[in-house]
Amino acid sequence: MRVAVIGGGPGGLYFAALAQQLSPEWEITVWERNARDDAFGFGVVFSDETLDGIAQADPAVFAAMSGQFARWSDIDVRYGGEVHVSGGHGFAALDRNRLREILQNRCAELGVRVHYGTQAPPVEELSAGYDLVVAADGIRSAAREAYAESFRPDLDERHCRYMWLSTDRVFEAFTFIVEKRDFGSIQVHAYPYDGLRSTFIVEIAEDDWRRAGFEAFADREFARGESDEASVRLCEEILAGHLDGHRLIPNASKWIRFTTVRNASWRHGNVVLLGDAAHTAHFSIGSGTKLAMEDALALAACLHEHADVDSALAAYEGERRPVVESTQRAAQASLEWFENVGRYTAQEPPQFAFNLLTRSRRVTYDNLRVRDEQFTAAVDSWYAEGSASAAAGTAAATVAVPPMFRPLRLGGLRLRNRVVVPPTALYTARDGVPGEFELVHLSTRALGGSGLVFAGMTAVGADGRATPGCPGLYTDEQEAAWRRIAAFVHGQSDTCLGIQLTHAGRRAATGVPRADGRAVALGGDGWPLVAASPLAWGEGAAVPREATRQDMDDIARDFVAAAERAHRAGFDALELQYGHGHLMSGFLSPLTNARTDAYGGDLAGRLRFPLEVLRAVRAVWPRGKALVVRVSATDWAEGGTTEAEAVEIARALGEAGADALDVSTGEVVAHERPRYGRSYQTPYADLIRNATGIPTIAVGAISTYDDVNSIILAGRADLCAVGRAQLHDPLWTLHAAAAQGYSGPAAPWPASWRAGSGRPPGARSDRVPPRLQLLREASPPVHQRWVPPVPAAAAAATR
Repeated sequence: MRVAVIGGGPGGLYFAALAQQLSPEWEITVWERNARDDAFGFGVVFSDETLDGIAQADPAVFAAMSGQFARWSDIDVRYGGEVHVSGGHGFAALDRNRLREILQNRCAELGVRVHYGTQAPPVEELSAGYDLVVAADGIRSAAREAYAESFRPDLDERHCRYMWLSTDRVFEAFTFIVEKRDFGSIQVHAYPYDGLRSTFIVEIAEDDWRRAGFEAFADREFARGESDEASVRLCEEILAGHLDGHRLIPNASKWIRFTTVRNASWRHGNVVLLGDAAHTAHFSIGSGTKLAMEDALALAACLHEHADVDSALAAYEGERRPVVESTQRAAQASLEWFENVGRYTAQEPPQFAFNLLTRSRRVTYDNLRVRDEQFTAAVDSWYAEGSASAAAGTAAATVAVPPMFRPLRLGGLRLRNRVVVPPTALYTARDGVPGEFELVHLSTRALGGSGLVFAGMTAVGADGRATPGCPGLYTDEQEAAWRRIAAFVHGQSDTCLGIQLTHAGRRAATGVPRADGRAVALGGDGWPLVAASPLAWGEGAAVPREATRQDMDDIARDFVAAAERAHRAGFDALELQYGHGHLMSGFLSPLTNARTDAYGGDLAGRLRFPLEVLRAVRAVWPRGKALVVRVSATDWAEGGTTEAEAVEIARALGEAGADALDVSTGEVVAHERPRYGRSYQTPYADLIRNATGIPTIAVGAISTYDDVNSIILAGRADLCAVGRAQLHDPLWTLHAAAAQGYSGPAAPWPASWRAGSGRPPGARSDRVPPRLQLLREASPPVHQRWVPPVPAAAAAATR
């Protein structure tokens, strides 16, 4: 078999060495456009998991790498004049040029032919003359471009500027530096890679970059291999306090923007992409070299395991794509965090450090506690002091209380913990009157331990119901039914009870959703629809009429009357539904508001009616209770609400009287394309909270207490709404408390259920394993710093 490899970086060389080792009879040829001794790049970082794979796949390569590693376990966060250290992580790094040399030597030993300083022939020519072509030709892959119709690349160029540098200051740990300056913020990602140098990546937002004066230096063409020396010197000046007199060392260093590379397919015939040609992940969570070498290992293995190239390449992509996409999701969250780091520079150093460490959602509260209990305890202690003062009148908080069980004052309402049961559509009401199922649902969730439980999707008028099965609060009979439910809930627990009020707008008059989640218009059995504009929700849906001034006056009065009824019924909190394509959402979104009067057009016009309703409700809703507004912060569709508009909407709602915002997304238009995933809506709650200072509720695929603790402690939201997980387990909050060993007043077990507060014994749960080790292995130290070995000559001089 004849194999052509385009690109002699670590990924291409490692693949060639592994494939040649597995199949010595193959003819493998590598083309590398740079000379063998050309030095590019600085240090690369590997995880223990990747190193285990390298050790198993090629012990000779691993042994050569191991002798060069800088190893440490700490992360230092330098911010606000303080250094916060988190241990127990585990890193290994080495000089990229030394790694390339190791792989070059290994290829030579195995008989791989490498053409250095030679441009590869066109990929079409190689594809015709070889059985397999491995395109490891980097982020600007010519091979990928040649077959772009097959690979269908998506190149997402981001907003920040960054520059790769090294320094002769040898850091002792992975070091994140965030500096607030008069021009904005500047951040550094630094780590040691040998006894003499550290990688030093400077990153800065575009606007801050311009204000700092870098644009003047970068406004010219740089020759290949040339560095932007003026920018390097200015970075050295700005960051002098962290360099301790050491210098920054460039190597073809200039300002660039990070590009996230994704491809719909990684293969075309016998051509396959590897490493940066196939995918990239932001440098803030790992190394592209690491991913490329993992690709190389998987590709070599799949070629060995399958009889033909086509099935091998399919297996390779099937194996690697889920791993890469998972890494890219974490990298995207990390990338966006650093792009918006200025959002968090008002946080105090302990919270900022925790926020930074958990930015990708891969590292969480529990995960950090396992790695370094002392660090997490210190952040807990800081948070305890703040939450004790925030919940006025409570006793001083103790460090043993997890963040989710800290109290919170929301408007005039004191919540005993930070867990919310979000409004849930049950579709069991008759003529808008809630019945026994609503009573059971709400009372069970209240007894389940959450601090706030909402009744869901309650219409303010008969024509505002989404379906015939939705409850309402516009008749005396409905008010009496809700009063009975509220009285029962309050008689059984001290959980706060809320209700969501809505007018469904163009989403009204549909049947109860089917098993696939789709709701079909009622047609002749329905009722007339009113909306911001006469736009149907989707195909087959009824076209609403455009709301007149009289309609708006009537609807505003309906909201006020329903709020007054909710107060009389005994609810502690009120949520107004301004999201999910309902009537108020229809006014807010540019995709659904096509009005040409004062209630359409720019954002101020689109906000006018929702603000009128909110102010009217605020005037009658007691200050001793909580008033929440639910918003869709993005429409997940082109031309919809922008992040900047979401912030302005939130700020306007806060000024009009909202005590908090329940930050959801989407369901505004039928053609939306949401990016689902774990905690996928939390970044929008984070954005609004930190841009406006208004308390937020995070909602959307939050299902573990670990995620709740992480979100709350990092300051991404003040409360977390846990929906489907509490449908699965109505006692979710109590079970979360038991799992964390918490038994305080924030999660009280009902007296009748207290016997079940501990996990019942199961099979072999009483087994105590015997000791089978004569000598126990010592646990690795939590804190390990990189201390370079003393060179032999220097050691002799000190004797």
